[in-house]
Amino acid sequence: MFGALNRFISRLDAAPEDQSPASQGGYGFQVLRNTNPEVPLEPWFDFIIGINGHTIDNPDPNLFATEVRNCAGTTVSLGIYSAKGQKIREIFLPIPASSPTLGISLQWTPLSTSYDVWHILDVIPNSPAEQAGLLPYGDYVIGSPEGLVRGESGLGELVEDFLNRPLPLFVYNHEYNVTRPVTITPSRTWGGDGALGCVLGFGALHRIPAPLEEPPQAPGETLFAAGTGAGTSQHTSFDEKRGGPEAGGTGLVGNDAAAATAAADAGLDDYFREGEIKSQEEDYAPRPKGDVPPPPRVGAAAAAGPPPKGGPGGPPRSGTGTPVQGSGEREGKSEGGEEGKP
Repeated sequence: MFGALNRFISRLDAAPEDQSPASQGGYGFQVLRNTNPEVPLEPWFDFIIGINGHTIDNPDPNLFATEVRNCAGTTVSLGIYSAKGQKIREIFLPIPASSPTLGISLQWTPLSTSYDVWHILDVIPNSPAEQAGLLPYGDYVIGSPEGLVRGESGLGELVEDFLNRPLPLFVYNHEYNVTRPVTITPSRTWGGDGALGCVLGFGALHRIPAPLEEPPQAPGETLFAAGTGAGTSQHTSFDEKRGGPEAGGTGLVGNDAAAATAAADAGLDDYFREGEIKSQEEDYAPRPKGDVPPPPRVGAAAAAGPPPKGGPGGPPRSGTGTPVQGSGEREGKSEGGEEGKP
């Protein structure tokens, strides 16, 4: 059932070339190489989708380079989409006036390419996957230097082309947050099922999660965003993620935002103070008197003498009382497993 669900979701995620960028879930400049250690961008995983508070919708790299040069001597703001956890963040980088460049290589790429990963779910002993050092659950195959691997069948087609030949792969490990090259030799004669000897997962349930050192999702946060109709972008634009009047927010800035926050905090304080006062009133309030009479005093019970036989109402009527011995016998029978009938 999960295999059919993954195939269905992968078909929804697959983006034909003739579709518009909006239906494909958006585009961005994928980071291919980073030679500047001061720029916190990871190759392959990070996509630049916004600059200086605006979403990038033009694939011309010259416009992006011009915008960076215009920030020479100041700071540039970049909106980054990460394939790790499918999250959007904003970073601020100083641009030197002498050399207004970032030192990175970019390529205009659809964001859906970050979904083309294969999760290693299980590794069979003595298989090519085990000999190559693949680890179950923590490893993700993200690509190969031999060419593009796209779609659910992309890795299988590449494996068939490299039967009995070394196949280099790029593998990301979620537990250690590192990417390493792995060389595997597919074979049909290793003694088990498949050419790799491992179980693979593909689709929405097997995308790369956020690193373990990042805080987990807070209660109430959106895990998966659903579109409202056909052709709706799957990813929120950078302008919408930043908020503000353009995103339909309140547009409060400066003192207005501080006043609104203070008013909200004051309302909560009043609410909790009212509950505290009500609780104290209930704790110290006298309990209402019931109809049950108070118990007799010790001396009063001894002076009154023994109670009359049969109690205050006289001897019990026939069939209304239960002797103590009969009660014990009945309980003993019930505990012995009988129904308790005479």
